[in-house]
Amino acid sequence: MTHLITGGCGFLGSNLSAAALQKGHDLVIFDNLSRPGTEKNLAWLQTLGKFTFINADIRGDEINKTIKQVKPDVIFHLAGQVTMTLSLADPRHDFETNALGTINLLEAVRAHSPHAAIVYSSTNKVYGDLEHFDYTETSTRYELKSHPQGFNESLPLEFCSPYGCSKGAADQYMLDYARIFGLNTVVFRHSTMFGTRQFSNYDQGWIGWFVGQALDKLQNPKVESFTVCGNGKQVRDILFSEDIVRIYYAAAEKMRAVRGQVFNIGGGYDNSLSILELLNFLETKLNIKLNFRPIPVRQSDQKIFIADIRKAQARLNWNPAITKYEGITRMLDWVSEAKQVVDYV
Repeated sequence: MTHLITGGCGFLGSNLSAAALQKGHDLVIFDNLSRPGTEKNLAWLQTLGKFTFINADIRGDEINKTIKQVKPDVIFHLAGQVTMTLSLADPRHDFETNALGTINLLEAVRAHSPHAAIVYSSTNKVYGDLEHFDYTETSTRYELKSHPQGFNESLPLEFCSPYGCSKGAADQYMLDYARIFGLNTVVFRHSTMFGTRQFSNYDQGWIGWFVGQALDKLQNPKVESFTVCGNGKQVRDILFSEDIVRIYYAAAEKMRAVRGQVFNIGGGYDNSLSILELLNFLETKLNIKLNFRPIPVRQSDQKIFIADIRKAQARLNWNPAITKYEGITRMLDWVSEAKQVVDYV
């Protein structure tokens, strides 16, 4: 089968691309290499096998030309603007990349490859700030007793922030093209994803970024303190890259049964974690004391998002296999190795 992965040199894209090569699929990667680290992931992928790489932007006509020529069987659509802060700084770029780019892809598929299975990487931000719930606090985290398993797919949509609007528009177009035009689409609304090949930074990839701060402290005890937005009690459920790869391929394989559906995807309640709990684990694991200072909470930051993953478990026969602390330990190994061989940011 022919797999097209947009954003195929990013964190998730490179993991899915590596799996496609391992499975023996014909692979086409579409990426403009705009995000730091993507060029390193491309070089790594080139050591794993042969594939076609197209250096192009999803906002232009190149995606139409690619799909017309390739006629892919499976598309993992990951190309996008992925940071809240950049969406606030440049809403037009955010819209053109996420919403217009997705329309470009869908129209190309409708015209040239309507049989293709498309799995789209959406976000929990389509549910808004979730400020209307009654949260409680412990010493390390926020809790929400009304949703003990997390939020399921019936949670009303509320597009807050330019990022939420652009990703939400793309999310809804994906579902509507299944309803109206009969395309084979599935939408994954993700909580926190992390793992190998993720070049985290201050604005995106919080697990990897804090892991990097801890390793800096381990190497240099006199390193300056870092910042934490808010009180650090914000909670997400976290999902490691290997588990994410498995569910993308499960959706592609089961597309006939799940087309036109949406799934909340994360590690579930058992793999939920606050910033403070992550820092506590890193201190214990590395036998260090982390120095951080609080700054104002980020705009549109949810106190809690935990995905209720029971629909994915039932419909896709999938469960997270890697626990949160096993995943963080692997992330420590990955970031430590990356710091030694590249300028890690």
